[in-house]
Amino acid sequence: MKKTRVLVVEDSLTVRKRLVEALNGDPELEVVGEAEDGKTAIELCQRLRPDVITLDMMLPVMSGLAATEYVMAYWPTPILIVSSSTNRGELFKTYEALAAGAVEVLEKPTGEESDDQWDRTLTSTVKVVARVKVITHPRAKFGAKPLFGRPLSPPVTSAVPKLRLIAIGASTGGPGAIVEILRGLPPAFRLPIVLVLHLGQPFANTFAEWLDGQSPMRVAYARHGDPLPRVGEGRVIMAPADRHLIVNDGRLLLTNGPERHSCRPSVDVLFESLAREMGAECVACVLTGMGRDGAEGLRAIRQAGGATFAQDEETSVVFGMPRAAIELGAAGGVLPLHQIAPALIGLAGYSESRERL
Repeated sequence: MKKTRVLVVEDSLTVRKRLVEALNGDPELEVVGEAEDGKTAIELCQRLRPDVITLDMMLPVMSGLAATEYVMAYWPTPILIVSSSTNRGELFKTYEALAAGAVEVLEKPTGEESDDQWDRTLTSTVKVVARVKVITHPRAKFGAKPLFGRPLSPPVTSAVPKLRLIAIGASTGGPGAIVEILRGLPPAFRLPIVLVLHLGQPFANTFAEWLDGQSPMRVAYARHGDPLPRVGEGRVIMAPADRHLIVNDGRLLLTNGPERHSCRPSVDVLFESLAREMGAECVACVLTGMGRDGAEGLRAIRQAGGATFAQDEETSVVFGMPRAAIELGAAGGVLPLHQIAPALIGLAGYSESRERL
């Protein structure tokens, strides 16, 4: 059986040896190269063409972020960030690397877990990341020919209510996709957006703050009991790590309910609450990600009369969640990433024109 070839990039000799031993201890993996700085990592990537790279963020000579951007631009390779960065500035670099095309992030061992436990997490994550078919940084793909399911525009009838909310769910590859969508919206966009992104601790701690700096709209984590923003208060409300976000009786609620599809927060949990709360008055979309979280919730919104769509395969980093939604019949439309923001603008404009009638 052909082994998965891994390039390990880590400036700490102690940590690098730990990574190499764990990876080589798995019969399906083989470490083919080691680098202690970003520049060497790029050279080895070009020469060895590994199947996957484990990459630290804080590196000498060239940072992990710069190495990620270069690799994804010239030799697209699945990248697993293995980092212990916990301060604000370092976390921001991790988010930027994810937005630049890195697939997943894993916290370095803290010493509190058993060696076997962390080693198994590392090897299983590397195997999953290695299977991702990465592309040159997604922006280079945005000129691709659109792929559509059925038309997304709401039916033109007097019974169509005005829209109150947009809901978005994403996982692997989500940071870059979300940034692209939000940057495509005008600063005066009127509809509030609720967002679920699968991003674990400690990396989720300041993601909303980072996203706020990338978006023309204000972004913040949801606070339990806050009222749902009204139309005209266009801002982004994000589920915090390890808490489900639901909307009930016009308020944002955070819960510690059971995981759904091994996820908390779960896209399904949010979407199902929206189907009950506002039905046809919301629009929902499922973006790139592993697994099937969001498919059932998207179907519930569609069945309640809401507009729904999924990101297409060509622009998805991982076509797991969108595929599940499409196969379930939950997506009313399938759109490439570059068309999602214009679709939202069009739907919001339609809603506002209905309001003026």
